[in-house]
Amino acid sequence: MNYPTPHINASPDDFAKTVLMPGDPLRAKFIAENFLQNAKLVNNVRGIQGYTGDYNGTRVSVMASGMGMPSMGIYSYELYNFFGVDNIIRIGSAGAMQENIRVRDIVIGMGACTNSNYASQYNLPGTFAPVCSYELLKKCTETAQDMGLRYHVGNLLSSDTFYGGDSSAFAKMGVMAVEMEAAALYMNALACGKNALAICTVSDHLITGEATTAEERQTSFTDMMTLALKTVEKL
Repeated sequence: MNYPTPHINASPDDFAKTVLMPGDPLRAKFIAENFLQNAKLVNNVRGIQGYTGDYNGTRVSVMASGMGMPSMGIYSYELYNFFGVDNIIRIGSAGAMQENIRVRDIVIGMGACTNSNYASQYNLPGTFAPVCSYELLKKCTETAQDMGLRYHVGNLLSSDTFYGGDSSAFAKMGVMAVEMEAAALYMNALACGKNALAICTVSDHLITGEATTAEERQTSFTDMMTLALKTVEKL
């Protein structure tokens, strides 16, 4: 038995095949309380709240990933390898790096650049390009179109640093926005033969300086949450 793990006190039956992963445990709690029917708390180790319930008859789980690639790396690895999860959809916040992207727009990561050394563990003889699951991306963009959302698809930057650093070179290469988890999620999914996608709401803008509050990031990014849940319905 590989469960419970040091980080998830549950059994495989406690989780659905698809898990939504916000960074913030309170965002996971908000989704469970406001979007899921019959939601049950299945994990609370270190306060990383995980719930399983139903969305319009579709079983789905939501659990926080914490902040940064090491934390996302741990939780996604354990869910994929020990708890029978096939799909993880990150639902988080990101900072826009392009003028045509507005605060509260949705950015969907087709790929995830990074300044992290996370890929070194795979001993690859070159530079690896982490990408999402095409099937999840296709269903997500179709759903976003049906919902009439303002969204963008392209590269994200998964950064190991929140403060400091210059991301302008990535912006010149067309990277849409910066966040802190997607690249690790994509690499874990690819290494495990599983599926992953990152959907982020733009919480602040690196060019204009516009930003949302912590409370707004926790509770008001409902379009992104609905988009992810409706994507799960199509799986």
